[in-house]
Amino acid sequence: MNRLFAVFRSELHRIFALRPVFAVIILAAAVYAVFYPQPYLNEALRNVPIAVVDQDGTQSSRELARLVDATPDVAVASVLPDVATAEREVYLRNIFGILLIPQHFERDLLHGRQSPVALYADASYFLMYQRMSGAVAGVARALGVGIETRRLIGLGVDPAIAAAATDPMPLTAVQLFNPQGGYATYILPGALILLLQQTLLIGVGLLGTMPGSHGASPRGAEDPLYEAAMTVLGKLMAYLAVEAVIVPFYLIGLPYLYGIPRLGSVVSILAVALPFSLAVGALGMVVALIFRRPLIVQLVLAAAGLPFFFLAGFAWPAEAIPPVIRTVAMLLPSTLAIDALVNVGQLGASLSDVRGELWGLWLLALGYGGIAVVVEFRRLRPAAVETVEPGFLSRSGG
Repeated sequence: MNRLFAVFRSELHRIFALRPVFAVIILAAAVYAVFYPQPYLNEALRNVPIAVVDQDGTQSSRELARLVDATPDVAVASVLPDVATAEREVYLRNIFGILLIPQHFERDLLHGRQSPVALYADASYFLMYQRMSGAVAGVARALGVGIETRRLIGLGVDPAIAAAATDPMPLTAVQLFNPQGGYATYILPGALILLLQQTLLIGVGLLGTMPGSHGASPRGAEDPLYEAAMTVLGKLMAYLAVEAVIVPFYLIGLPYLYGIPRLGSVVSILAVALPFSLAVGALGMVVALIFRRPLIVQLVLAAAGLPFFFLAGFAWPAEAIPPVIRTVAMLLPSTLAIDALVNVGQLGASLSDVRGELWGLWLLALGYGGIAVVVEFRRLRPAAVETVEPGFLSRSGG
């Protein structure tokens, strides 16, 4: 037990004493918390500029353009005479879409014929494309329903029957867990967990490859396996002590500061964060055993950040990831932690709902911790043998 607290104090001191480690685990976590969410603070994309090319010039075509401009997602930046002029504005990046209203638009509507409109939208930025296409489609449908309803009423059809005939299945969309329909509410909870993993993983990897990572080998150790277990456990306790401040700030404080909905209880969030932090700390110790040099640890884990992001299954759909790669991704604590913490924190799930991910995180913590214990045991065993052999020789000589 003395070994446990000695390693704990030593490792905690090294976290704050070694500048590269302190910069990664403490300073980087603080910098990410301040600057990373800033681009997403507006939540949703609004007022994407488009141009209208009105080849009809009637009241109905002007009404369509006015309704499109009134939507919160799209803003009609200009009304241009032809498509060629509008294309030049797209190439200059002054606008990102062209709404073309064809000739005879109003005449076809009044005669009960289809009068399609065309939207040429920049699809290179999927958020803009989604906003433009959704706004124009919604307005065109609503305008078409209104015109057809008025036409039927003019023919003597009862207004209620006319409304039901033109729109038999009205849809009411309710945005659960993301009332603003914002990108920040979707992306930030998972991204913050990845940032926690990266900072702790790199920091622990650096600690394990720098001088003093093993501490003094105990002399006279009767049970090297016990000493190895106490060494690994003491280091994990040190990492957990630091994360006990950082993790609640990331998972509870930042969502509150940035207005991200949180339905889960603090106890449930911390119950999942505990095995996650232990699993990441143990994985960092294994990484240090594999690469052994600080520079290699930094380069490899920095390069692995983007693959970790895609393997997590929220930037790229998990269903589109090949099963073999998805299985390998389960070896990363972030993959299980993102599913569990988002469900518990943002969706209000109970711990029983995420018991699979919770058990998986504990298994990862035990697995990576077990590997670290085995390696530490192999290091301590020669020291234990050296302290026993002289006594044995003296007794046999007597």
